[in-house]
Amino acid sequence: MRITSDNRFKKLIVIGDRLLIKPTRPDERTASGLYLPPGVQEKEKVQQGYVIKAGPGYVIPMPVEDEAWKGEEDQVKYVPLQAKEGDLAIFLLSGATEVIYEGDKYFIVPQSAILMLEREEEL
Repeated sequence: MRITSDNRFKKLIVIGDRLLIKPTRPDERTASGLYLPPGVQEKEKVQQGYVIKAGPGYVIPMPVEDEAWKGEEDQVKYVPLQAKEGDLAIFLLSGATEVIYEGDKYFIVPQSAILMLEREEEL
């Protein structure tokens, strides 16, 4: 399979409560006017970026049942994340892990490091 801009993230699986975030340029302003001033970024170690992929969420412990009729998908349940693909996230860099994927910089961030989300929704 050839990797294209449409399917390049399909083979990436984000685990648990983590998010794959593409950072924006520090001076980039969103359509609603949200941006992080340079002083905040330097002093507070805060970054912003768009959520590219989200993990399934927090695993809910299930009681141990050895029932052969239950399928594998019935054995693991998740509490979904608040963040969704396409959201603009403001997050703490201290909780993030920087990765380079196909020459671009991304952050893997646990939901606990997210301070705020901006979601473009039709009103």
